[in-house]
Amino acid sequence: MNRYKRDILYHYTDFQALDGILRCAQLRVNNVLNMNDAAEMRLFMSGLCNAVVKRLEEEKDGERADKIQRLFQEELKKEFFYSAYAACFSLYRDDAAQWERYGNRGRGVCIAFHGGYLEKMAEGELSLQMVFYQDDMTEHALASVFYRLVKGEEELNGKNPHIQEALKDAWIQSVVFKHPSFSSEKEVRLVVSPFVKEYFDVKPCYHVSTERIKKYYPLDLMAMCEKVGIDLEDLVAEIIIGPESTQSMSILQDYLRDNGLRELAERVSLSACPLRRPPV
Repeated sequence: MNRYKRDILYHYTDFQALDGILRCAQLRVNNVLNMNDAAEMRLFMSGLCNAVVKRLEEEKDGERADKIQRLFQEELKKEFFYSAYAACFSLYRDDAAQWERYGNRGRGVCIAFHGGYLEKMAEGELSLQMVFYQDDMTEHALASVFYRLVKGEEELNGKNPHIQEALKDAWIQSVVFKHPSFSSEKEVRLVVSPFVKEYFDVKPCYHVSTERIKKYYPLDLMAMCEKVGIDLEDLVAEIIIGPESTQSMSILQDYLRDNGLRELAERVSLSACPLRRPPV
């Protein structure tokens, strides 16, 4: 796992989510299968399988290659059970791609969090992880692990404890994996591991829209701040209004003051990103 160590992490979102974070003091971790890169977990698992199969086929070991393929095919059927929950951040401030993809097409807001405080809060069920970007899994450490297992274990199935442990590690790492085409995002995730959410002492909630129902866990930011001895205003470094937002900066500042965030109200700015879509 890649522990993340940076001063500021940027969360691009909409104003409804901003209200939840600042007024309600809740940070949602959403099921990664609902994200725009939901296929990445499956892509990571398939990539590991392909790397092992390729090595075995080069050795003319078709029997074991078939076994590892069947193992992963069965494992991928459990994708939803193993899916994790995450809140996503970027290293980039006021970034055009982030506004387009995650900031409601530039009409939203960017909330800057102090990464050091988030790092202290990320204990137990939570972890703060740097996303890694990789296409070819041939050199990945887990590819070697599965290769050794398929060569050495007589029983190559999900009930084998050694196989179970390797598959668990693979699912955990899949949560912070993305295709290299996303590498420009420099993403960091606050993750609830798929293997601890059963014991996660937070009640799941559901967001119902006109199109679908999403499951999420609301993290109590007040409790998390108290745990590390800070206020919510200490956690948030600044707020940037999106380049295509119609939000009045003065009204947003009034909103913050009226919700007891007077110091944060002085740390609001307008995006300088020249993000403008051509007229239709």
